Amino acid sequence: MSTDRYFSLDALRGFAVMGILLMNIISFALPGSAYINPLAHGLDGLPDLVAWGIGFVLVDGKMRGLFTLLFGASLLLVVERADTQGQSGIGIHLRRMAWLFVIGLTHHWLVWDGDILSHYALCGMVAALFRALSPRQLAVAGGAMLLANMLIWTLTILLVLALRGNSAEIQTYRELADALGDPRGASILEDLRKYGSSYREITLDRISDHLHSPFDMLIGYGLETLGLMLWGMGLFKSGALTGGWSRQRLKQVAILGYVFGLGGSLALMVWTIAHQFDTVITAATYFLFDNPFRIATTLAHLALLLLIIPAYQKSGFMDRVAATGRMALSNYVLSSLVMTSLFYGYGGGIYGSFSRAEIYIAIPPLWAFMLLWSPWWLQRYHYGPLEWVWRSLSRGARQPLKRH
Repeated sequence: MSTDRYFSLDALRGFAVMGILLMNIISFALPGSAYINPLAHGLDGLPDLVAWGIGFVLVDGKMRGLFTLLFGASLLLVVERADTQGQSGIGIHLRRMAWLFVIGLTHHWLVWDGDILSHYALCGMVAALFRALSPRQLAVAGGAMLLANMLIWTLTILLVLALRGNSAEIQTYRELADALGDPRGASILEDLRKYGSSYREITLDRISDHLHSPFDMLIGYGLETLGLMLWGMGLFKSGALTGGWSRQRLKQVAILGYVFGLGGSLALMVWTIAHQFDTVITAATYFLFDNPFRIATTLAHLALLLLIIPAYQKSGFMDRVAATGRMALSNYVLSSLVMTSLFYGYGGGIYGSFSRAEIYIAIPPLWAFMLLWSPWWLQRYHYGPLEWVWRSLSRGARQPLKRH
């Protein structure tokens, strides 16, 4: 991609795909409950508490949110490009989403059950229906969806509180609490057993017990994902992602976003620690209370990166980040392959063996590899390997790959 604005989009995507690994590593290396509640597993001392706090305030949901905004922008870009070339933009988009869903399911069943691709594909199909709206209309529609998602979680938390106080429903409460990260939940021991086993056993479990997971995600995250995609489309149309906003405006967004977002998340972090990571309070903080602050910090991260990327565009490092972003799909799946092979029983067999802070040692080597292999590959090929597969399937014909 040759223009400044597309370079910025690629670099943003590169930072996002590397940043997502900072939170995904928890799901790769520790029982699922630990992602929500640090008491569930891996909290052995002050370094682990600090690692949780930094992740909660600066990273958790922010990199995924950034990637979702960019997904919405890319969706609009693909449709508009196809339309200007006399093709059916919406037709190409729907084929892309259908094949992304297949790729996501394959990743989900055969590699890692934390896949987000199939979820993005389903939400992306719906997001395209809003493509004709103005930036302001997209902002309003996206905001309404984000508020509706918060309402769903408000009702969920109220239900859990009602069940906790009802002795007749104690079993139902325990099951819900387990899903919300209860440190005493039965799923923790089950995860330790399951992910310490063979590839065959893990895969059969994913296929049998998680067959409907991509659709389950729509209940808890569908409206949030769709809302952020619409905001990404609106930001693209307004010129925010393509150099149309002044540096002064970006600075204002970054400052206001960080003051509100970081301030709120820090207050919630202190409140959660003060309540000793009570199951319901921690779950409510994670799923509900932190939502507006998380979104504000996501927008602040976006604005800050849009200030930094053009200033360092000619640096070798930023070139590597942009190349990593151009191969975001390949690098996302690569992360899953490497980390599951490292931690799961059929590979390194160290799942659940390290504390929260210790597992981050595995990230810098993989980041370095992404930054090295992505530009090397793109010097020789037009697309990343999975990007090429996706493009060829979506267009129904083998696309040129090797550069001449």
